[in-house]
Order: sequence, then C-alpha cells, then structure tokens
Amino acid sequence: MDWLNYHHLLYFWVVSREGSIVKATEKLKVAQPTISGQIRELENALGEKLFTRVGRNLALTETGQLVQRYADEIFSLGQEMLQSLKGQTTLDKKIRVNIGISDVVPKLIAHHLIEAVLETHEDVRVSCYEGPHEELILDLAQHKLDVVISDAPNSPKVRVKAYNHLLGESGVSLCGVKKLAQKYRRKFPQSLDGAPLLLPTRKAVLRRDVEDWIEREGIAPIIKGEFDDSALTKVVGQSGAGLFFVPTLLEKEVKKQYGVEKVGDVDSIRERFYAISVERRFNNPAIIALSNKAKSLLLT
Repeated sequence: MDWLNYHHLLYFWVVSREGSIVKATEKLKVAQPTISGQIRELENALGEKLFTRVGRNLALTETGQLVQRYADEIFSLGQEMLQSLKGQTTLDKKIRVNIGISDVVPKLIAHHLIEAVLETHEDVRVSCYEGPHEELILDLAQHKLDVVISDAPNSPKVRVKAYNHLLGESGVSLCGVKKLAQKYRRKFPQSLDGAPLLLPTRKAVLRRDVEDWIEREGIAPIIKGEFDDSALTKVVGQSGAGLFFVPTLLEKEVKKQYGVEKVGDVDSIRERFYAISVERRFNNPAIIALSNKAKSLLLT
C-alpha cells in the first residue's frame, strides 16, 4: 500500500496558499531549502510536477490544482477535529456541499439556489465550481461534486451513471437599454430585422432554441457577440451593444440591476434547469433545500 507523507503535503499546501516559498518560510518558520526539498519529495512520490515557473512566481500545474483541492479538504478536516476536541463545534453539525454550476446557467439563478443552501444550517459550507457541463459531470462521477446545476440533462453519450432532476423552467424575455428597447419593442418580434443581438455560445441549449425561433419567425437580426458567461452578456448589453435574452422570471431583477428595459416576451422558448446527481433521491439536506428553492423560484 502506498502512503502519503503529510509533512510533504503540508509544505506544498502552505506554499500554494501563500503563493511563494518565501512567504511559506515565514508561515512555517523553516528554511527555503527545506520547503523546496519537501515539495520535490512529494512530486517524486506522485510522479507529477505540482508547480511551474511563471517569471519569478510559482504557478500550480493542473495536477497541482487537483492536489491543492484535496489538501484543502484534508487540512480543513484536521482543523475541525481539533476544534471539536476543544468543544468549539461538533463534526456532525458540519454540512458540506460541493456544487458544480454549468457556465451557461444565469448567475442570478445560481445565486438564489446557493442562498437557499446557505440558509439550511448555521455551519453549512458551500464550495461552488463553474465550468463546462461535460467536465462537471466527470467531476460528479469522481465524487468531487455532490450535484451539478445545468441547463441540460446528462447526455447518454457521457458514460456516467447519473440522475437528472428537473428543477423547473421559464419562458424568456428580450431586454436592452432604453434606446434599443424603444426602437425594437413596436411590432415585436418582426421589428428585430437588423437588430443587434448578444447570444450565448452554441454549447448553450438557449442558443439553439433562439436560432430555431428566429427561423420560424422569418427575421434576420445581427449577432453582435457570443458569450459563455451570462453575467458578462448582461454587462455588455448594459453598455448598449445589443439586446439579450433572460429568463422571464428574472426580468424584474435584471431590469433593476442593469438598468435595462424589456423588448418583448418569447414564451415559446423554455429554459429548463436541472440538478444532476449520482443518487436517485437527494439525501443531503442542503441539496434538498436547493431543490425546493428552485421549484418555488422557477415556473414549472
């Protein structure tokens, strides 16, 4: 059986958190050669490089980032154990939940769901990771995540045993700054011929649905930008660069936060949101709260 040297891991962890060996020496009260040697020993044991040089600074490699995440968990649990023994808290009160959020999910929806998780327990700890749908599903399969929030169910093409839980759905609304909204609101949607649009990239289900809707309506807007990040889309739209789609249930929040107006509703386009898990039924109370919040928030 292979054994991990936790002294080596500790030195690596401190360097990764402090950002340099110099700062780590101040934290650990040991000499630089000692820390460098310990990290080399860990790299030799793992058979992978953990740091790479970027100018005068150290940056984590992809393997280093993975090891750091595990080290965070290991040493966090160690601190909890010490606190528990000191009577500061109890381990069974701590609720941990790791949530993967597809980068195409609107940030305002993600915010509401995370808020519901944080309200479940005074000692809940939430870790959120954003990324492409497929990568998050693979992390879910490796039990790095407890649940993935996405705009699409898990595809049979991804050979991961996972269950899709429909959280709800909403129609969409087209919004933009006042000048654009006033120009294109009248005779919507036929007025959108030549209108500047800001759309999600093609990996988003909404993009495909919008393109189908445009074809059905026989209109020819101009795509001015494509974005993975829904929040960035709104910021660019706020500048007046183009019109953008939002779930209708978020329309009031978006109008208030970004100072835009509604051009029109497109009820025929439905944005759906899913919680994907490796369990058929949720057991984690934090994820149950997330599911309940979603069902009260989304128009099902």
